[in-house]
Amino acid sequence: MNRTTLSLIAAATALAAITGFAAVTAPDPTDPAASAKAAARLPVERSSLLCPAPSTSELAETVYTSFTPAGTAGAGTGGAAELAPSAAALADEAPADDEKKPDDEQPDGEESDSGATDDEAAGDAATDEDAAGDEAAGDEEKKPAADGTGTADPKPKPFLALKEPGKPVSGSNKTAEAPALVGTATGSLAPGWTAQQTTTITAGDSRALLGAACTAPDTDFWFPGASTDKSRQDYVHLTNPDDTAAVADIALYGKEGNLKSDRGEGVTVPARSSVPVLLATLTGEAEPDVTVHVSTRTGRVGAVVNASDDKAGGDWLAAAADPAPRAVLPGIPADATSVHLVAFAPGEDDAELKVQLVGETGTIVPTSAAAPLTVKSGMTAALDLGDLTKGEAGSLLVSPAEGGDQTPVVAALRVVRGKGTDQEIAFIPATGAVTERATVADNRAKGSTLSLTAPGETGKVKVTASAGSGGGEPAVKSYTVKGGTTQAVVPPVPGGLKGSYALTVEPESGGPVHAARTLALTQDGVPLFTVQTLPNDRGMVSVPATKEDLSVLK
Repeated sequence: MNRTTLSLIAAATALAAITGFAAVTAPDPTDPAASAKAAARLPVERSSLLCPAPSTSELAETVYTSFTPAGTAGAGTGGAAELAPSAAALADEAPADDEKKPDDEQPDGEESDSGATDDEAAGDAATDEDAAGDEAAGDEEKKPAADGTGTADPKPKPFLALKEPGKPVSGSNKTAEAPALVGTATGSLAPGWTAQQTTTITAGDSRALLGAACTAPDTDFWFPGASTDKSRQDYVHLTNPDDTAAVADIALYGKEGNLKSDRGEGVTVPARSSVPVLLATLTGEAEPDVTVHVSTRTGRVGAVVNASDDKAGGDWLAAAADPAPRAVLPGIPADATSVHLVAFAPGEDDAELKVQLVGETGTIVPTSAAAPLTVKSGMTAALDLGDLTKGEAGSLLVSPAEGGDQTPVVAALRVVRGKGTDQEIAFIPATGAVTERATVADNRAKGSTLSLTAPGETGKVKVTASAGSGGGEPAVKSYTVKGGTTQAVVPPVPGGLKGSYALTVEPESGGPVHAARTLALTQDGVPLFTVQTLPNDRGMVSVPATKEDLSVLK
């Protein structure tokens, strides 16, 4: 048996651990039809999610919501989806019972129910690691410590446990010591598992509404839009889901290139633990616009940036979509008073970018972006777009300028609502189109806005509002988004809603549609808000067409 066939069998074995698929065919290079066969799309059977420690403020209240969409074909039955405190939190006292409210004691829009997102199962590394971790995840016995000595703590008691697809669960934590959460979903609860944490700080200098979709572990992340300026306190949170330590490198890039420092190299993240790193401690240079690159040498982590501004609150900055020549940044509110674009070219070539606003009536080049934005290789570039929406919700489209090269870039927006001392910031990273399914949890009866953008051809999507965490009937509505426009809609609300609910977006026909959800509330005149984009939920994995029975290898 040659090396190629052995590799294919090894890959199929890893996939079988996740999908239950136990046969593989090595492609026949002499058969043109074989290479043209489309791979089967099957639901994942295991997903991981990581939620960062939410806030150190004594005035913070964080609501966690977990959800898995119902109706995934081939998902089977059974399984579990649990979020539990990271290992670093086990030495501390567990949250008091009254800090985790049952559903019937939650105020409307802050109920208790669970659902979460899956790993990039189609990615070889994530697939293999998740497959290898299946047995370990269910093992309650102590394991070797990350440093190779003693034993690690046993599996902690779940903070949130999802019972069934289609109905979210949520719980809250009011302590300043709320830990990072590490979660795993299996069986029917794995495909499309999504979790959201939403923190409200309603008083003090740090008042803000901070929202983050809990992230799947990976090995590479880009965060344009961070800062080491004296007015900002930005931390990158690294969370390790596995039973051995991960080692990560954190690189910072400003307007002149790499902000050299050895302090960001070889950051150890212990097993099932979370480490926050203040970006300003990695460099002596105060830069208003910084791109952060997180990569792992060993293991994998979840990564997200917590950004806090002295005058404008704060929010979580999620990782941008992978570098590409074209980027869509959906969900700019109609009443945005300031929009600031940050872009970075990670390759060897410079980029000349055309910046366009995709609004409710069409796509235009705003006056603040009349000239192309030049992004030098390895350097961070920024463009202040002002109040470009002018009362009309929109999205930003970044693409190569006329005659420019197809240079890959990463991009994000810093968006401000309000004026003077009554300002609040949020971040919108570039995000891919919804090609299969995407979900966002913790939507409220009031204050939720869904932004749908079709930067090319007209596209049609189906939006499903789940049952509420405390009760209610699902609702479904379809939207047709005209090519070159953005629709900002009040999403469907479950009938008889009690608690919060999830929104699931699926394409129906036409061109690609990008989506984002804004959650907003007003506190003492300050327009608090947070924006989460909706990338694909990665609930399905491609499996090669197969015919050879691998059971003979057992």
